[in-house]
Amino acid sequence: MSWIDEKAHAELARVREAREKQVYPYFRQFEKGGLHTSIDGRSVINFSSNDYLGLTNHPRVKEAAKLAVERYGCGLSSSRVQATTVEHVQLEERLAKWFGFEKCLLFTTGYQAMLGTIVSFADKDTTLVLDSFSHACILDGTFLAAGIPGRGPEIRFFNHNSAKSLERILKTRDRKNAMVIVEGIYSLDGDMAHLREFVEICAKYDAVLVVDDAHGTGTLGHRGTGILEHLGLEGQVPIVVSTLSKTFGGIGGILLGSTEVVEHVQHTARSFLFSASLPVPVVAAASTILDMMEEDGPAMVKELHQKADYFRGELVKAGFDLGASNTHIMPVMCREERKTMFMHVALLECGVLMVPITYPAVKQGEERLRVNVTRGHTQEDLDTAIELLKTYGEAFFVLSGDELGPMED
Repeated sequence: MSWIDEKAHAELARVREAREKQVYPYFRQFEKGGLHTSIDGRSVINFSSNDYLGLTNHPRVKEAAKLAVERYGCGLSSSRVQATTVEHVQLEERLAKWFGFEKCLLFTTGYQAMLGTIVSFADKDTTLVLDSFSHACILDGTFLAAGIPGRGPEIRFFNHNSAKSLERILKTRDRKNAMVIVEGIYSLDGDMAHLREFVEICAKYDAVLVVDDAHGTGTLGHRGTGILEHLGLEGQVPIVVSTLSKTFGGIGGILLGSTEVVEHVQHTARSFLFSASLPVPVVAAASTILDMMEEDGPAMVKELHQKADYFRGELVKAGFDLGASNTHIMPVMCREERKTMFMHVALLECGVLMVPITYPAVKQGEERLRVNVTRGHTQEDLDTAIELLKTYGEAFFVLSGDELGPMED
């Protein structure tokens, strides 16, 4: 055995233990797509999906993808430099107009969009300022920029959602330029960024604000364009990064900004230039969902909020701790790994999938089930999940007011 085999074996100890105890929760194999799927032949209601408006399996969307396959095939077999179609450009133009920006650039994933944006601008004259709860794509883009010889930016973190902490860092930064990167909705906690305060502070200290609004797109604002619309901040944030992998039903990254800012990224971001072009069937599906958002977006967003409000109210009434969440993403706080795993397994046995989030993804004592309420969930789905959560929340001492300590073997 080489050292890589030894290292892999040692690092996989927790995985082996979870598999032996039959509580390993990840990479479960879906036998069909959608919010109503099946695993091992058993019907399952999926509460871990990011299909926030329930449009991924809409007949119009699937038909558009089929027609694109007939015209373009499954993929373009090259990068956007030599594999750009009229469909890519038309969707970029439509998205720019819908979001209210000058220009849009489509990446193959949202992860790549954030990496490319950060690395294209961060250099030795830049301080990158990150929320302490930053998503992996923000962290990886930052650390990638830091590793480029001769270009390494200063990196600073501020306390989660703290305007005071952000201002302190901007006031004491070492570099001339500053880029502040936050998320519109934080995906593990379901809380919105304090964006109004951040906009004011960035303007005060001449810092560029970048918002990753992957979870706000399609869920916030009257039309569903995201947190800027929701807070009335249109035109006050220079760069927004989002995704096609949630509300827009497929995969892909969205960069929004001024024409020259976006074109600079387009010509310098290695994650764009050296990655295969987004398959046209995915572009066609997203274009069709955009049609539907333009036709009926306000009603769909309103329905999502109504279902999320109902679900939240029932869980809070039952005594669940939902952390700082104020959106459709709700962490059901279990605060102990064994409780979280047992809750996940028990719910799945009853046909409800809620993925557990444990250390190191969150701090020890912050373990939770991550629950996404979507417009596509029926009232019966919501009530089924609520009743099961109540049953097992009580059985595993997860409800607030429980005075029992960590579960024993």
